[in-house]
Amino acid sequence: MEQLLNLKSRMGFMWWATILLILGCAVGYASMSFGGASAGEYDASLINAGDTAWVLLATALVMLMTPAVGFFYGGMVSSKNVVSVIKQSMVILALVSVQWVVLGYTLAFGPDVGGVIGNLDFFGLKGVGFAPNADYAATIPHLSFMAFQAMFAIITPALIIGAFVGRIRFKTLVIFTLLWTTLVYDPIAHSVWAVGGWIRDMGALDFAGGTVVHMSAGFSALAAAILVGRRLDQSEPSVSANNVPFVILGAALLWFGWFGFNAGSALAAGALAASAFVVTNTAAAAAALTWVALSWAQNGKPSAMAAAIGAVCGLVAITPASGYVGPVASIAIGIIAGVVTYTAVYIRSRKTRVDDTLDVWAAHGVGGLAGAVLTGFFAEKAINAAGNNGALFGNPDQVIVQILAVAATATYAFVATYVLLKVISFFSPLRVESHEEEEGLDMATHGESAYRH
Repeated sequence: MEQLLNLKSRMGFMWWATILLILGCAVGYASMSFGGASAGEYDASLINAGDTAWVLLATALVMLMTPAVGFFYGGMVSSKNVVSVIKQSMVILALVSVQWVVLGYTLAFGPDVGGVIGNLDFFGLKGVGFAPNADYAATIPHLSFMAFQAMFAIITPALIIGAFVGRIRFKTLVIFTLLWTTLVYDPIAHSVWAVGGWIRDMGALDFAGGTVVHMSAGFSALAAAILVGRRLDQSEPSVSANNVPFVILGAALLWFGWFGFNAGSALAAGALAASAFVVTNTAAAAAALTWVALSWAQNGKPSAMAAAIGAVCGLVAITPASGYVGPVASIAIGIIAGVVTYTAVYIRSRKTRVDDTLDVWAAHGVGGLAGAVLTGFFAEKAINAAGNNGALFGNPDQVIVQILAVAATATYAFVATYVLLKVISFFSPLRVESHEEEEGLDMATHGESAYRH
């Protein structure tokens, strides 16, 4: 019997190795059709070396955030699911990196079709070369802008995994990630950020992804948590957290990477990047202190987990506003968002039966929503002439625009994700078997343990 199993394993390996080798050769042959697509003629004098260096550095900082999410989430879960969570974040990094080059970038930033999606002009990055794209970043290579945006597309589905940690099938997650990025993230990114996008044309302000990244992830996580269902073990993350230092490490790396996330979105090494850098740090600090104060008041002890989670919530909230508000406003955003997200966690866990395991909806969905709406109050054209004034600076209509933007994003993300997972469930079960959930996905799915016993 053992010999038969070994033979089957060897045959399976040879089969997949052959298929992948053929695929690699086919892609290599097809590359002739894209010859020069990532170079092209360009005027070197148009490229600013400082801006390019800053955006490439910011791209690397944002890339670091995806494995940081793995550590942040991995510390909160039980010890039997640590490897699973970190591996999921790394696999998503690989999956979306390829999807973005082949199809995602052209859907998100290709020439507009109907205000909701891009066409296929940039398929396989054809035409995305050394020359700057004046529509988005006039002083850096188009490839640099593409790579920076890739990191946003990568981290967004990685945020969602916290909603169903410990109970999602790995094969289902791979299918979901590819389809969700293509059908949910790319249209939202185009609508909000691309030339011709209907939310952008409406005048909504989202400097670095409060709606595109955080609200889309948060409200998709809510839909996923509802469909995947509740855990067999209903202990709260604060009780089952296996490694609080991992949580703090993950939060610190996210805070570090967020400077690239927000300040990098200036797409130039200049005054706006400096402003975004300062308000990002300040809002995170204010929200961290707010969460510590609230946890102290609620539980009688100032929680280290609360400090880490609060900082992340502050970073989420300042993201859409980071290129439009000043330092004092960022303190207000951090405090307000800290209270709102802490309350959202309390309501979700105490007043509903929704098992969003690591409260992705509260931190990212509600945090992103709060930050986007508050942008409508605190934005100043004095800080960014490409933006608009908010209600406190004479333009109350901006609040209405922001509310419409968040309503549209939340609705589309929730409904599209719900439908997508429903369809996937007909072909691939969403959940692992109950005995696999009890054993933990580290061993049941991956055959690897985080700790020696």
